[in-house]
Amino acid sequence: MSKIRVGFGFDVHQLKENHPFVVGGVQLEHHSGAYGHSDADVLLHAICDALLGAANLRDIGFHFSNTDERWRGISSLVLLEHVVVLLKEKGFSIGNIDAMICLEAPKINPHVPAMKINIAKAAGIDEDDISIKATTNEKLGFIGREEGVVAYAVCLIEK
Repeated sequence: MSKIRVGFGFDVHQLKENHPFVVGGVQLEHHSGAYGHSDADVLLHAICDALLGAANLRDIGFHFSNTDERWRGISSLVLLEHVVVLLKEKGFSIGNIDAMICLEAPKINPHVPAMKINIAKAAGIDEDDISIKATTNEKLGFIGREEGVVAYAVCLIEK
């Protein structure tokens, strides 16, 4: 008998001037970037949390603590690869991933194909099983003021 589970992930990072901005494993050209312990890739962090949650494996902070120097500055694609190993150890495979990035700038759509390639490679799934969308916050709140970036993700895993 097969088992199907759905997971939800959310992540938020502060934006800082003159800081690298990595989303979906792609370096974006922008005057500010997401700040965090790793590369602060908000999209990949939300995806990791969705996958971990679906498999009942707690959350990204449990596995990759921001007090552990092993993870300082690390590419979040490496974190995703680790999450996929954890899923496989429990007998799960990824069915699909659907994600949303919320920020005012820069434009995400030109970078979606490269993000999908990066995520597909790290997760060991087909690009067609990954959906990435972007929206603004209509200039409202901390996102609208370009003080932060948010990502949401849902996934389906199967055993």
